[in-house]
Amino acid sequence: MPTSFNQSVIDEFRASAGKVGGPFEGADLLLLTTTGARSGKETTTPLGYVRQADALLVIGSNLGAPRHPDWYRNLLAHPVVRVELGTRTFQALAVPAQGAWREELFAHAVRTAPGYADYQARTSRLLPVVALERAEPEGWEPSREITTLAGKVMEVHTWLRGQLHQVKAEVDAHFAARAAHRGPGAPPPPGLELQIRQRCLAFCQSLQFHHTSEDDHLFPGIARYHPHLTDTFARLADEHRTVARTQGELVALLADIGITDPERFHTELDRMSTELNAHLDYEEEQILPLLADVPWPPAPPM
Repeated sequence: MPTSFNQSVIDEFRASAGKVGGPFEGADLLLLTTTGARSGKETTTPLGYVRQADALLVIGSNLGAPRHPDWYRNLLAHPVVRVELGTRTFQALAVPAQGAWREELFAHAVRTAPGYADYQARTSRLLPVVALERAEPEGWEPSREITTLAGKVMEVHTWLRGQLHQVKAEVDAHFAARAAHRGPGAPPPPGLELQIRQRCLAFCQSLQFHHTSEDDHLFPGIARYHPHLTDTFARLADEHRTVARTQGELVALLADIGITDPERFHTELDRMSTELNAHLDYEEEQILPLLADVPWPPAPPM
């Protein structure tokens, strides 16, 4: 739960379009909502931020305390976070920086807000630097207006396909960097392991949520009106289990991505991509026509 002080800042932020007085007056401030690593509950934290290109940087300073802040531990478990910036609210992927990238971003943050150097001087732990990237993959654009449930499902499918494409691109970059840095005296490769882990984890968690929602709500609701599609829903449920098993194997490989055999990792990722795209294609062919006349968003209950 937010402290009473944090809650007062949150309330003022939301009531004043992101403007806060007192000790934060004039500061660049955002609200970061994370999902508890253990509790699964959402917690909102006011944080200062620094802009860097298209990303927002937040620093796990915790005022120089010896432990990382709770919000940082939360985002390692649940990489997709919610950001409130001024009057805008959006989902973001939280990517902690590593190696030379972390040093570059921290130096940029210190030039913008020198107080971060003071916090680093107070503690022996390395202050985490987290880039908050808009969750939508590059080149992905949501539909301007979604009016049917079929359109909403298609939007989710497009997002999942885009995320998987981005994961594969980063995996390729990671293994190419590893290959280029082999040999005696070679410097370590750029720190992409955590970035790939976060993006893969975000993708897997989003896919799991989507499939669970379908299994628990969407498909049973459709089946009541289309009992002749029993075999179709049985096949979709079986494909969900198959994709989930592949996800689990992929997540296990991520734990050791720094030493994982590239060929094995690519094999698992390619298998998941093939299975998922075939599943989405089949679902779109069989289910979307049934949802074409169902309005979105749903009408509020009377």
